[in-house]
Amino acid sequence: MNRNHVFDSIGPEQRVRGTAQQLFEKYLQLGRDATSGGDRVMAEAYFQYAEHYFRVLGAMNQAQAAQAAQQPPPNGERRHPRQVHIDDGQEPQGEATVIPDENVNITADLEAELQADTPADDRRPA
Repeated sequence: MNRNHVFDSIGPEQRVRGTAQQLFEKYLQLGRDATSGGDRVMAEAYFQYAEHYFRVLGAMNQAQAAQAAQQPPPNGERRHPRQVHIDDGQEPQGEATVIPDENVNITADLEAELQADTPADDRRPA
């Protein structure tokens, strides 16, 4: 499944169609709207849908990274994609490569984002 795969999602109140990224953003916005409208139950339902598509995005990213790791480097050099070689002890020149942390807690990240968007009096205890 690629990042451009279109999902047909039947949410709590409506049908939504789009990529995983688009659905994540749409359900997150619907959850924010429901929160601002005072409907905490519907907001939670939308946030659960948003979390689902957030996880789908994470799975797609992991699959894409695994596929990239299986392909040989173009210059014929065999190197683990996360391994950095510094032979002379000098700082490497050029752009730095950022390696994503596989142990990121997706739920905690989403909860932190949702907490930032929720008024202080509506926040649940952690």
